Amino acid sequence: MDSIRNPYAPGAGTQPPELAGRDSVRKQVHVAIARLRIGRPAKSVLMVGLRGVGKTVLLDKMRADAEAEGVFTVRAETPENRSLPALLAPQLRLALLRLSKVENAKDLALYGLRALAGFVKAFKLKYNDIEVGLDLDPEVGLADNGDLEGDLATLFEQVGRAARSAGTAVVLFIDEIQYIEEAQFAALISALHRCAQANLPLTMVGAGLPQLRGLAGNAKSYAERLFDFPMIGPLAPSEAQLAILKPAHDEGVDFTPDAVGSILDRTHGYPYFLQEWGKHSWDVARQSPITLTDVDEASSQAVAALDESFFRVRFDRLTPTEKKYLRAMAELGPGPHRSGDIATTLGKAVNSLAPLRQSLILKGMLWSPNHGDTAFTVPLFDEFMKRIMPGPNWKTD
Repeated sequence: MDSIRNPYAPGAGTQPPELAGRDSVRKQVHVAIARLRIGRPAKSVLMVGLRGVGKTVLLDKMRADAEAEGVFTVRAETPENRSLPALLAPQLRLALLRLSKVENAKDLALYGLRALAGFVKAFKLKYNDIEVGLDLDPEVGLADNGDLEGDLATLFEQVGRAARSAGTAVVLFIDEIQYIEEAQFAALISALHRCAQANLPLTMVGAGLPQLRGLAGNAKSYAERLFDFPMIGPLAPSEAQLAILKPAHDEGVDFTPDAVGSILDRTHGYPYFLQEWGKHSWDVARQSPITLTDVDEASSQAVAALDESFFRVRFDRLTPTEKKYLRAMAELGPGPHRSGDIATTLGKAVNSLAPLRQSLILKGMLWSPNHGDTAFTVPLFDEFMKRIMPGPNWKTD
């Protein structure tokens, strides 16, 4: 077995060799964008799912698909503690500069750049993280009132009009949307709504953790009518099997049926974990077919790799009390769990733990599938917590 030819690709946002099980949502986005280009209404799409289901990979693939069809795209990831204007301004500048190269859209794109200059000037002091070079002087009174909701809507309108004149669409591909502050998220939703009302070809395809649906509804009550929220989950067994077998087959390598079954059982169909187990099983095996013995040997390496990267990078951001809260959840199993049961496990009053729970939600570690329920956003994190905080003394250590 040649490690250089190993086809599996575990990594943050790394494109897997076989993007299995995502055709329906890719088609949904393709149809929405195509409708906008011919002047038909279409909803923006916000994909939601746990960590490790491949949302970022899917977002980038959809963007590549759109660019190949002549659509102008904007790609951004929402980091914690960064403003929406700082995120969008440089990307919209690039989109408008590209549109200005299209003869039919040149004047409107330049007008959009003037709007952007006014927008940046209005918000540069309020959000001091904005860094973007300005190509033109501002147009006084255009997107420069200092009201984010109104100004962002005006700016989006200018971009949408330029895109319509160019015979294309502008699509915002934004990852980790759950980190956008609520008032700024409300402004983003309002701006997209304005474009939808004006039938302008500007839309958004976003991705975030499952709490994104509730955050959108809290920001604007009409969000559920503006967005589709496809749930991106683990792969079905047949899809997970394809994700493991096809890359190996393309390299002339096979797996025994019980080896594949073991990988599916251990990974629960989560795409990131499938890539880890595929990689380590390939590296351990001495020849084709890869056997159950190979998978068993590789599993300890796969778990160690996950512990040191995928899991550990999230664990290290936690305070000691947050770690104990998550360890209490792990004690109860994979979840979801009632808040009262977690409090009982910790020997605390449930009300006293509410700020701690909210902190973990804001950090993207937890979400609430139903009122009073709490669940991990990271698959298999309960097993990791038991490994990293073993034994009966985790409450006091």
